[in-house]
Order: sequence, then structure tokens, then C-alpha cells
Amino acid sequence: MTDTEAFLRTARQVVTDEARALDVLADSLDEHFAEAVHLILKATGRIIISGIGKSGHIGHKIAATLASTGTPAYFVHPAEASHGDLGMVSKGDVVLAISNSGEAPELANLLAFTRRFGIPLIGLSSKPESTLMKQADVHLLIPSMGEACGYGMVPSISTTLTLAMGDALAIALMKYRDFRPEDFRAFHPGGKLGARLSTVGDLMHTGDALPLVAANTPMSDALIEISQKGFGVAGVTDAQGQLSGIITDGDLRRHMDGLLDKTTEQVMTANPTTITPGALAEEAVAIMNDRKITSLFVVDEASSGQPLGLLHIHDCLRVGLG
Repeated sequence: MTDTEAFLRTARQVVTDEARALDVLADSLDEHFAEAVHLILKATGRIIISGIGKSGHIGHKIAATLASTGTPAYFVHPAEASHGDLGMVSKGDVVLAISNSGEAPELANLLAFTRRFGIPLIGLSSKPESTLMKQADVHLLIPSMGEACGYGMVPSISTTLTLAMGDALAIALMKYRDFRPEDFRAFHPGGKLGARLSTVGDLMHTGDALPLVAANTPMSDALIEISQKGFGVAGVTDAQGQLSGIITDGDLRRHMDGLLDKTTEQVMTANPTTITPGALAEEAVAIMNDRKITSLFVVDEASSGQPLGLLHIHDCLRVGLG
């Protein structure tokens, strides 16, 4: 067997072992998981996550996932907790302590603090008879299936299961609270995810930037508006100020013969595709790609189709969409 074959065999075995362990975890979830969710939902404060070593690294991720999905959470290092950070834990909080063995000595002071002040404690461990689980009010038990290294030395299966349990908690809470994609915008304003969660209202052009002409405007004037505003389109409004049509490059080509003798109503495409300001910009990109257009007028349904803005495909491309 070559080195490459050996490496791949080991890698596949690790992934297979962890996948099987996740199946076992899924089958093992019971009413204790629901108890943990209910306990967190009742909390008036934050969810305090704590763990040492690899459990601590996983705890950081769980805290971040909870916080970004609508459940206020904070990671407290157990060693730092013994040197003043216990002051971060208060009435109304819920503590989620993580230890695969359930015997991490660094957690001792934190566990004692929760018992002394009546702070609810959720224990996450693979050892039901451990000190952590005996002290905990709610038990989240992960299957004890060894580690992928085969010697029980390298946290791998156990950390994968712990991470999955944390994700399950966060998403169960998210679903219960009806935390929607648009809610992510407040917690993920930057990066690719922030771009994906941008709304049309975040990116659209408004006010004097809008290329708008009234119905029956001579096309000579409409062409000036299209040229000055620089979007290659103009919206046509009726007497009530509602968007009744749109003039695009395609409309201009179709009516090239005698164009300057026509009015906007004679050239426009009636009932154009529009979008609302609260829609996700990603939805607007999908519409533009599907219709093979480069702009969408933004209308307010509450005002019966009055144009509020214009979104151009270049606006979406600038924030990483498209």
C-alpha cells in the first residue's frame, strides 16, 4: 500500500467513524434535550458556556452560534472564572458546562458557584455518572464511542458529537423563536453572509436618482432623463404617481422608427416586474437573472405601487452578489 492510499484509508475511516457516531447521537436524543431547550427559553439572562481544552474550543463555537441565532450567549473560561470571571454569571443566566469526562477540575468552582446561587446548570458529557452530570439540573449525554484515533487519546468523535449537540440546541431554539433569514442581517452585517442578507432597501437608489417620467411625456424628454440618470431605463408614472410602465433599451430598439414622435405610453412596457424594499437582494438577483434584465423598480405595496427606488444589478455585484 502506498502512502497516499494509507492516508486516504485513515481519513475515510475517521469520517466514517464520526458519521456513525452522529447517527447514534441522533437516535439517543430524548426528553432531556427538550428540557434543556425549555430551560434556556425560560432564561431571562444569557447562556454561559464553559469548558476546558478541546471542549472549550467547541464551547466557543456553540456560544457564537447561539448568539448569532437569537439566543444571547457568552463563553466563560473556567480557569478565568476562578480568578474573577464568575462575576459574569448572575441570576437569570443558564450555565452550559462541557466536559467529555465530566471530571475537568477547572470546572469545579463554576459548578459550585451555580449550586450556591441557584443558577440552572446544563451538563454536556459522555459520562452519566460523572461529577458534572451529578451536579447538573439537566443532562445532555453524548454517546461514549471512543475516539477516531483508536486509542481514546485525540478528541475527535467526542468533539464532533459535542459540536453537533450545540448546533442542535441553537437551531431548535432558533426554530422555536421563528428566527428568520432577515433576522440574521442584524447579527451578520459583514462578509459574504451579510451581502446575502442585504435587503433591496439597503442597496436601492432613491430620491432624485430615480429615472422617472410621467405618462404621455415626449420621448425626446424621456431620453434625456434616461441619459442623465445613467441606469439605461426610465419608469413611467400615471396621474396618481404609480408605476405603470418601464422604458428599457429593448423598448427603444423596438420603437426606433419615429421614436422621437412618440410618447412614453406608446413606447413603454406596461406592468413591469417590480420588487419591495423588504425583499432580500439575493431574491432580486434571482429575478433579474431569470428575466434577463439589469434593473428592478422598487415599489411600496402599501401605497399601491408608488416607486420608492431602483435596484441595478451592479449594486448587487458590488456587495458580492450575482
